[in-house]
Amino acid sequence: MSKTQTQELSEAVQLYLDLMYDCDTAKFDRVFGPTSQLHGFREGKMTCWPAAQYKEILAGRKSPKALGSRREEQVLLLDVASPTQALAKVRVRINDMIFVDYLSYHKVDDRWLITSKAYHREV
Repeated sequence: MSKTQTQELSEAVQLYLDLMYDCDTAKFDRVFGPTSQLHGFREGKMTCWPAAQYKEILAGRKSPKALGSRREEQVLLLDVASPTQALAKVRVRINDMIFVDYLSYHKVDDRWLITSKAYHREV
């Protein structure tokens, strides 16, 4: 029995959540497309990071897993628009901060990859 598009997307989202918790950049290229960008406000200013810069940030960060932080995450929305495009909305705790992320996915070479991430820090 083959997986549905939603099941495949759900697995891709879980891989993203795993990356946010353990910051294992060996997984990065299985989560983010090489041309992906991240957008959000930091200190009141809109920022845009290309994938390579975000990978460096994750590599230099103490992971929530390494710090013994509790793992807290919710998948709020999965929307498969077509066989090649989808959207996920998640809430994830990174140490003492909580983010709501909108993740745009495209299916590239038979894998769902994030091509754009928009984030909002709740706390």
